[in-house]
Amino acid sequence: QVQLVESGGGLVQAGGSLRLSCAASEGTFSNYDMGWFRQAPGKEREFVAAIKWFGGSIYYRDSVKGRFTISRDNAKNTAYLQMNSLKPEDTAIYYCAAKSPAGTFVKAELYNIWGQGTQVTVSS
Repeated sequence: QVQLVESGGGLVQAGGSLRLSCAASEGTFSNYDMGWFRQAPGKEREFVAAIKWFGGSIYYRDSVKGRFTISRDNAKNTAYLQMNSLKPEDTAIYYCAAKSPAGTFVKAELYNIWGQGTQVTVSS
């Protein structure tokens, strides 16, 4: 089974940028839809962005549209989340996740493979 490892989190000032990476452990990465979720302290995990296995369809939560960009490189078994114009409310642990190419993107319960998470902290 594919294993996922996130990297790229850190501390950044409001208005800054970070690029998160999600590296998969094996070549079947291209068979999976990939999603990014986040969880802030005391809040439920929420959908951030997702991309179909072939990269043709992309979805974002409204609050990150125009600021975040999800992408994937199937040759490198890696998904990315470019985050620009970061705001303090973007502070959370960010998780990448993989699911089979069926069903909606936004439900965390449909994703059966998760990374360990990477902390993103945006200071005001």
